[in-house]
Amino acid sequence: MRPNSVLVIQTAFLGDVVLTTPLLWRLAERHGRLDVVTTPAAAELIETHPAVRQVIRYDKRGHDRGVAGFRHLADQLAVNRYARVYLPHRSWRSAALAVAAHIPERIGFADSPASFLYTTRIPRPKRTHESVRLLALAGPPPRGAQRVRVALALTDADHAGAERWLASHGVGDSFVTVAPGSIWGTKRWPGYAALVARLDEPVVVLGSEGDAPLAAEVAAAAPGRAHSAAGALTLRESAAVIARSRLLVTNDSAPLHLATGVGTPVVAVFGPTTPAQGFGPVGHGNKVVQEADLWCRPCSPHGPQRCPFGHHACMQGISVDRVLEAVQSMRAPAAAGH
Repeated sequence: MRPNSVLVIQTAFLGDVVLTTPLLWRLAERHGRLDVVTTPAAAELIETHPAVRQVIRYDKRGHDRGVAGFRHLADQLAVNRYARVYLPHRSWRSAALAVAAHIPERIGFADSPASFLYTTRIPRPKRTHESVRLLALAGPPPRGAQRVRVALALTDADHAGAERWLASHGVGDSFVTVAPGSIWGTKRWPGYAALVARLDEPVVVLGSEGDAPLAAEVAAAAPGRAHSAAGALTLRESAAVIARSRLLVTNDSAPLHLATGVGTPVVAVFGPTTPAQGFGPVGHGNKVVQEADLWCRPCSPHGPQRCPFGHHACMQGISVDRVLEAVQSMRAPAAAGH
């Protein structure tokens, strides 16, 4: 273990971890490959990233929950004698973990409620994308540094798994992916089945095992043309399927950021949240469909399980015609490598 080894603790949602990849790149340019503490689900996404030396899984809501799990991990990290830790997730638990692991230099955002536990407090940029905000923790880029972007490091095995699933369901080279699920109830646009029924090309419906009933309902709207892969693929294989697709239609949820990470265009349906909060699609060629003039948007940082005002107009007001028009306007050939 080299004495200047660096740790990143990022145990937020999957999308947040994907958006941390530019920070990982920049820190690796400066310090060499680094270790990352993250959730078991997110670990799968970044364990092959070139900037990452080791992923340390922290199952904070499962096996490692509670004081005993926290203490065990802190002791494990302390053995490694990290010189510094970067804390993109503004979390009490992450900050306390860094202190308990006796890491002398702790870098995080000044607006974190746990910032008094940091040794270096970085102003958190406003009015920009989350991936850019997180990158601020690394400080000014080195002279001559290349631009870093959100990127996943998928393997040949990931692509092969995706290819096998697509071939077994008769899905060819041109298709659309849709991801109708979200862990936040108000983020789910209710029009996916009607949209899929009106599309004129093959569709792959993606999601977790928990999304399988919803995905099956959406796929049933176009029998033989739409196929549900929810729960049938690993997260990385799902990302590889997105990479092969012409575009992804999704809510403001993790698949949006997977698409960003593999360079696939997105039609993003935003309801209770807004792209201005920093979690919209990145780059050119994407479309956002939203009800822009509602006084109640955004109603929370993540979108609650139920509409706090009872009308859910932010999603109910988005017609299938509007989303279909966005999809049809993106008829350009798929990017090289998809």
